Amino acid sequence: MSIDQESLRAEWAEDRPPHAGPWSQFGAAVVAGVVGLCGVIGSLTLGLGRLTQPGPGLWPFVVCVVVTVLSIALALVGRHGTDTEKFSRSSVLTAVAVLTLVVFAAVLPLIGFELPSLLLTFVWLRFLGKESWVSSVAISVGTVAAFYVLFVLILQIPLPRLI
Repeated sequence: MSIDQESLRAEWAEDRPPHAGPWSQFGAAVVAGVVGLCGVIGSLTLGLGRLTQPGPGLWPFVVCVVVTVLSIALALVGRHGTDTEKFSRSSVLTAVAVLTLVVFAAVLPLIGFELPSLLLTFVWLRFLGKESWVSSVAISVGTVAAFYVLFVLILQIPLPRLI
């Protein structure tokens, strides 16, 4: 390894938050496992259907099974990893992102996809991504317009809509 690569690696290591330790890995595995199991139960209530006629819960079921299996693997072998970081102020951004997705999912069936999608995209760009106001508004409007054209007009997917 050259001297430049070593100095870059050392500089990068200084900018990282301190390691969280093995119990944080285990805690993350438990949280992911609980989310995966809740998803499995939720997708079963939607109905799996058959392979020739999949139900609405089939793909969520598959994804949640994968999440659950990976969380078990993380619980078993992940405690030896050193790449976990302690919670910091930047960790709050992840919680805010998850919260906005939960709110999005809750209001989508009530008021359609246009306004929640516009607000979600704007919040992520402006407040989480620190983009400019003009850029955030333009990209949000463009994204929702593109989704509308693609999913509603071209593919004719029955999404909940305002109108």
